[in-house]
Amino acid sequence: MTSHIADQLWDAQFLRRAINAAEVALWSWNVETDLFSMDRHAFAIWGIADNSMVTFEDLSAKIHPSDRNRVRAAFAATRAHVGAYEIDFRILVGDVVRWVSARGQGSDIGKVDDTVMGIFLDVTARKQAEEGNELLAGEMSHRVKNLLAIANSLTLITSRTTTTTVDMARELTQRLTALGRAHDLVRPLPGHEGKAALLGDLFTILLAPYDDNGAFEGRIRVAVPRVSVGETTATTLALIVHELATNSLKYGSLSGGSGTLDVSGVNGEKDLIVLWIERGGPTVKPPTNPEGFGNTMVKRAIQGQLGGSIEYDWSAEGVAVRLVLDKSHLSL
Repeated sequence: MTSHIADQLWDAQFLRRAINAAEVALWSWNVETDLFSMDRHAFAIWGIADNSMVTFEDLSAKIHPSDRNRVRAAFAATRAHVGAYEIDFRILVGDVVRWVSARGQGSDIGKVDDTVMGIFLDVTARKQAEEGNELLAGEMSHRVKNLLAIANSLTLITSRTTTTTVDMARELTQRLTALGRAHDLVRPLPGHEGKAALLGDLFTILLAPYDDNGAFEGRIRVAVPRVSVGETTATTLALIVHELATNSLKYGSLSGGSGTLDVSGVNGEKDLIVLWIERGGPTVKPPTNPEGFGNTMVKRAIQGQLGGSIEYDWSAEGVAVRLVLDKSHLSL
């Protein structure tokens, strides 16, 4: 008998250690009294004082308002659900949003004295990774569409300046190759060593495919301070330049044959200011949807990764964009 009890104690200790290692939180719910019993880890997930008297409604009050009705309905339906169930939802712990996964068995399987049991898992990290993947997928889809638009626009630009199919094929190939060189330029360096590019080189290579005669010589002029940028900054700036140039090809000065683009810069004590000035194109009007994906991406990139800001001046003669970049971020 003594050996059997010792085995049971060992099994209980082993199970608890396994549960703690897996960061699994245990809960039970008395469906008649509405009281929840939870272990220490569950109280920590919900941000509630340990051993508090907690009801289902108490927990519901901490569920994100957008998920609350869905979770209430789901929990009410679990007793009629056949088999295992899983519900993912957001909770608010102060100002922090956490994702929780509640799991258990439906149809009152395993119910003891009006009490059903299950587990909580903190799945915040997984949900954030999923959201990041969704954002990346949206960004990649957006970039692919823009690349197709660029290829189409480059074809039209080239057709205006060539007279034979051979010349057109040669010049179009050169422009597409320049885009490939820009991609190689902003690609992370092996081993994360060294600087990705000089700021002037970056702008020149990225904008060269949009100019009939090349930057510095044609209607696109680049004159920025001699500043080195790291691989992360170069990648971010490439996205920003790509978005601004695509918009210019669609609606701005680069959409016509006589428009010009001037990119200049001022090297301040703490900030680097880059001015993007378009002139000579069609009459410019402010966008009807300033919070589109492209503008949102640019704003987030400048604020989040470059510690800066972006301002637009939608004057009739052409848009003027003012980029303010935190110099402490440029070497990243």
